[in-house]
Amino acid sequence: MGYKISGYIQRFLNFIISFFLILIFILAAIYALFVLNDNHRIYSAAENVQEDMLKLKPDKEHPDFSELLSINPDVCAWLTMDGTHIDFPVLQGETNLTYINRDIYGEFALAGSVFLDSQNAKDFSDSYNLLYGHHMDGGNMFGDLDLYKKQEFFKKNDTGTLLLPNRVYHLKVAAVLITGVSDENIFQLRKWPQKWKKGQLDYIRSHALFSREDVLNALEKCRHPQLVALTTCTSEFTDARTVVLAQMIPKKDADRKE
Repeated sequence: MGYKISGYIQRFLNFIISFFLILIFILAAIYALFVLNDNHRIYSAAENVQEDMLKLKPDKEHPDFSELLSINPDVCAWLTMDGTHIDFPVLQGETNLTYINRDIYGEFALAGSVFLDSQNAKDFSDSYNLLYGHHMDGGNMFGDLDLYKKQEFFKKNDTGTLLLPNRVYHLKVAAVLITGVSDENIFQLRKWPQKWKKGQLDYIRSHALFSREDVLNALEKCRHPQLVALTTCTSEFTDARTVVLAQMIPKKDADRKE
């Protein structure tokens, strides 16, 4: 009799354990589906916003930002990097948190926006201009900065365009770095006064994953050199950032060289 009771207890315990294991599996499956659906929603929303914005992209020859500014007066530029999906309006908020999770319409969006550091001049008149964007799969936002970490891509893709309401810059990629978020040479604008010191470009040369010496030499010879830095998260180490640096060349100067 005692043997039968212990057998019943054992089977009951096995049933309870199996039930909870199945329940955990079901909950995990539901959570996984929720995450997949949520990710799909986030990426779809970002793609929809970009699709809408591309219809309003200013013309390269005579940029007209009136429609973009009517949507959001914080729009300050349009950035395009050739060979990538990077083709976005650039915004500048009161702080660097303003557009980290907000789209051009001012709505909450985990994908955020591409934005200019709040300490930079809105008209990109500084010698060093810092842009931020989330790292997203599928090349959305600044996800395609990963491409510049591949030597073959870096060699073949070195151009871009920065459109402003009153002028156009051609961009020439100078270097790509993998660095930490605490790197003062990249993320502290006070390190980049209007008149650079020799140390800035030496730092880039010594820390770059890949660089173009011709562009760095051209920057050294410029009377008023300007750089734009594009930065996003990366997974090489904790708080790592991918940074792509490009020379800003006013269109009139670029046309004169051609």
